[in-house]
Amino acid sequence: MGKGRFEAFSDGVLAIIITIMVLELKVPHGDTLGALAEQWPVFLSYVISFIYVGIYWNNHHHLLHATSSVTGGMLWANLNLLFWLSLFPFTTGWMGENHFAATPSAVYGVALLMAAISWWILQTLIVRAQGEDGVLKRALGSDWKGRLSPWLYLVGIVASFCVVGLAQAIYLLAALIWLVPDRRIEKALAHEKH
Repeated sequence: MGKGRFEAFSDGVLAIIITIMVLELKVPHGDTLGALAEQWPVFLSYVISFIYVGIYWNNHHHLLHATSSVTGGMLWANLNLLFWLSLFPFTTGWMGENHFAATPSAVYGVALLMAAISWWILQTLIVRAQGEDGVLKRALGSDWKGRLSPWLYLVGIVASFCVVGLAQAIYLLAALIWLVPDRRIEKALAHEKH
Protein backbone atom coordinates (compact mmCIF):
# COMPACT_ATOMS: atom_id res chain seq x y z
CA MET A 1 0.00 0.00 0.00
CA GLY A 2 1.21 3.48 -0.79
CA LYS A 3 1.63 5.93 2.02
CA GLY A 4 -0.82 8.37 0.37
CA ARG A 5 -3.80 6.14 1.13
CA PHE A 6 -2.42 5.44 4.60
CA GLU A 7 -2.13 9.17 5.34
CA ALA A 8 -5.52 10.03 3.81
CA PHE A 9 -7.30 7.44 5.94
CA SER A 10 -5.59 8.69 9.09
CA ASP A 11 -6.38 12.32 8.25
CA GLY A 12 -10.04 11.41 7.75
CA VAL A 13 -10.28 9.63 11.10
CA LEU A 14 -8.60 12.52 12.91
CA ALA A 15 -10.98 15.00 11.25
CA ILE A 16 -13.94 12.92 12.43
CA ILE A 17 -12.53 12.79 15.97
CA ILE A 18 -12.34 16.59 16.10
CA THR A 19 -15.84 16.88 14.65
CA ILE A 20 -17.27 14.55 17.28
CA MET A 21 -15.50 16.46 20.04
CA VAL A 22 -16.90 19.82 18.94
CA LEU A 23 -20.40 18.34 18.67
CA GLU A 24 -20.14 17.44 22.36
CA LEU A 25 -20.03 21.16 23.20
CA LYS A 26 -23.60 21.94 24.20
CA VAL A 27 -25.23 25.35 23.95
CA PRO A 28 -25.77 26.77 27.45
CA HIS A 29 -29.31 26.92 28.84
CA GLY A 30 -29.66 30.64 29.31
CA ASP A 31 -28.49 33.84 27.69
CA THR A 32 -26.13 35.15 30.36
CA LEU A 33 -22.38 34.98 30.73
CA GLY A 34 -23.02 33.01 33.91
CA ALA A 35 -24.76 30.29 31.89
CA LEU A 36 -21.76 30.23 29.56
CA ALA A 37 -19.30 30.16 32.47
CA GLU A 38 -20.96 27.01 33.80
CA GLN A 39 -19.64 25.23 30.70
CA TRP A 40 -15.96 25.98 31.45
CA PRO A 41 -14.96 22.38 32.38
CA VAL A 42 -16.43 21.03 29.15
CA PHE A 43 -14.75 23.75 27.10
CA LEU A 44 -11.37 23.33 28.84
CA SER A 45 -11.51 19.57 28.27
CA TYR A 46 -12.24 20.21 24.60
CA VAL A 47 -9.34 22.66 24.27
CA ILE A 48 -6.86 20.20 25.80
CA SER A 49 -8.07 17.36 23.57
CA PHE A 50 -8.12 19.56 20.46
CA ILE A 51 -4.47 20.43 21.13
CA TYR A 52 -3.62 16.74 21.48
CA VAL A 53 -5.39 15.71 18.28
CA GLY A 54 -3.68 18.59 16.46
CA ILE A 55 -0.29 17.49 17.79
CA TYR A 56 -0.89 13.89 16.70
CA TRP A 57 -2.07 15.02 13.27
CA ASN A 58 0.96 17.28 12.79
CA ASN A 59 3.47 14.69 14.00
CA HIS A 60 1.77 11.93 12.00
CA HIS A 61 2.19 14.06 8.89
CA HIS A 62 5.91 14.50 9.59
CA LEU A 63 6.32 10.84 10.47
CA LEU A 64 4.86 9.74 7.15
CA HIS A 65 7.07 12.20 5.24
CA ALA A 66 10.01 10.26 6.64
CA THR A 67 8.46 6.97 5.51
CA SER A 68 9.00 5.57 2.05
CA SER A 69 6.95 2.36 2.31
CA VAL A 70 4.15 0.98 4.45
CA THR A 71 4.15 -2.53 5.91
CA GLY A 72 1.27 -4.57 7.26
CA GLY A 73 2.61 -4.08 10.78
CA MET A 74 2.53 -0.32 10.29
CA LEU A 75 -1.08 -0.52 9.16
CA TRP A 76 -2.10 -2.39 12.31
CA ALA A 77 -0.02 -0.12 14.54
CA ASN A 78 -1.68 2.91 12.94
CA LEU A 79 -5.14 1.43 13.51
CA ASN A 80 -4.19 0.84 17.14
CA LEU A 81 -3.16 4.50 17.44
CA LEU A 82 -6.38 5.67 15.78
CA PHE A 83 -8.42 3.47 18.12
CA TRP A 84 -7.02 5.19 21.21
CA LEU A 85 -7.36 8.61 19.63
CA SER A 86 -10.97 7.81 18.74
CA LEU A 87 -11.69 7.47 22.47
CA PHE A 88 -10.71 11.11 23.04
CA PRO A 89 -14.23 12.47 22.37
CA PHE A 90 -15.74 10.09 24.93
CA THR A 91 -13.09 10.61 27.61
CA THR A 92 -13.03 14.36 26.96
CA GLY A 93 -16.80 14.65 27.33
CA TRP A 94 -16.93 12.46 30.42
CA MET A 95 -14.17 14.42 32.13
CA GLY A 96 -15.67 17.82 31.29
CA GLU A 97 -19.25 16.91 32.15
CA ASN A 98 -18.13 15.69 35.57
CA HIS A 99 -15.97 18.73 36.36
CA PHE A 100 -12.67 16.84 36.32
CA ALA A 101 -13.76 14.17 38.81
CA ALA A 102 -11.14 11.57 39.70
CA THR A 103 -12.26 8.55 37.67
CA PRO A 104 -13.07 10.38 34.40
CA SER A 105 -9.77 12.31 34.68
CA ALA A 106 -7.85 9.07 35.24
CA VAL A 107 -9.59 7.37 32.30
CA TYR A 108 -8.70 10.37 30.13
CA GLY A 109 -5.09 9.90 31.22
CA VAL A 110 -5.24 6.22 30.30
CA ALA A 111 -6.41 7.18 26.79
CA LEU A 112 -3.48 9.63 26.53
CA LEU A 113 -1.04 7.00 27.81
CA MET A 114 -2.29 4.32 25.41
CA ALA A 115 -2.12 6.76 22.47
CA ALA A 116 1.49 7.56 23.42
CA ILE A 117 2.38 3.86 23.62
CA SER A 118 0.64 3.27 20.28
CA TRP A 119 2.62 6.15 18.75
CA TRP A 120 5.85 4.59 20.03
CA ILE A 121 4.90 1.23 18.48
CA LEU A 122 4.15 2.83 15.09
CA GLN A 123 7.36 4.86 15.20
CA THR A 124 9.38 1.76 16.17
CA LEU A 125 7.97 -0.25 13.27
CA ILE A 126 8.85 2.52 10.82
CA VAL A 127 12.39 2.75 12.21
CA ARG A 128 12.72 -1.05 11.98
CA ALA A 129 11.57 -1.00 8.33
CA GLN A 130 14.10 1.73 7.49
CA GLY A 131 16.96 0.24 9.46
CA GLU A 132 19.11 1.77 12.16
CA ASP A 133 20.70 4.21 9.71
CA GLY A 134 17.32 5.37 8.36
CA VAL A 135 16.24 8.98 8.30
CA LEU A 136 13.65 8.57 11.06
CA LYS A 137 16.09 6.95 13.49
CA ARG A 138 18.55 9.79 12.92
CA ALA A 139 15.78 12.39 13.29
CA LEU A 140 14.45 11.02 16.56
CA GLY A 141 17.76 11.07 18.38
CA SER A 142 17.19 10.60 22.10
CA ASP A 143 13.46 11.44 21.74
CA TRP A 144 13.22 13.00 25.19
CA LYS A 145 9.66 14.17 24.56
CA GLY A 146 8.56 10.67 23.61
CA ARG A 147 10.20 9.22 26.71
CA LEU A 148 8.88 11.87 29.11
CA SER A 149 5.24 11.96 27.98
CA PRO A 150 4.13 8.49 29.20
CA TRP A 151 5.57 9.27 32.63
CA LEU A 152 3.64 12.53 32.76
CA TYR A 153 0.45 10.68 31.85
CA LEU A 154 1.08 8.11 34.60
CA VAL A 155 1.65 10.90 37.13
CA GLY A 156 -1.53 12.58 35.87
CA ILE A 157 -3.53 9.38 36.31
CA VAL A 158 -2.36 9.05 39.93
CA ALA A 159 -2.85 12.80 40.53
CA SER A 160 -6.48 12.45 39.43
CA PHE A 161 -7.19 10.74 42.74
CA CYS A 162 -5.17 13.19 44.85
CA VAL A 163 -5.81 16.82 43.88
CA VAL A 164 -8.65 18.04 41.67
CA GLY A 165 -7.23 19.88 38.67
CA LEU A 166 -3.65 18.63 39.08
CA ALA A 167 -4.11 15.90 36.49
CA GLN A 168 -5.39 18.40 33.94
CA ALA A 169 -2.41 20.67 34.65
CA ILE A 170 -0.06 17.73 34.02
CA TYR A 171 -1.91 16.73 30.84
CA LEU A 172 -1.75 20.33 29.64
CA LEU A 173 1.96 20.51 30.47
CA ALA A 174 2.60 17.40 28.37
CA ALA A 175 0.63 18.93 25.49
CA LEU A 176 2.55 22.20 25.74
CA ILE A 177 5.84 20.32 25.53
CA TRP A 178 4.69 18.89 22.21
CA LEU A 179 3.10 22.14 21.05
CA VAL A 180 6.54 23.64 20.60
CA PRO A 181 7.22 22.75 16.97
CA ASP A 182 9.42 19.69 16.63
CA ARG A 183 11.68 20.20 13.64
CA ARG A 184 13.74 17.00 13.96
CA ILE A 185 12.17 15.17 11.04
CA GLU A 186 12.10 18.27 8.82
CA LYS A 187 15.80 18.85 9.48
CA ALA A 188 16.67 15.21 8.82
CA LEU A 189 14.74 15.20 5.55
CA ALA A 190 16.38 18.47 4.44
CA HIS A 191 19.79 16.98 5.26
CA GLU A 192 18.87 13.87 3.27
CA LYS A 193 18.25 15.98 0.13
CA HIS A 194 21.73 17.59 0.28
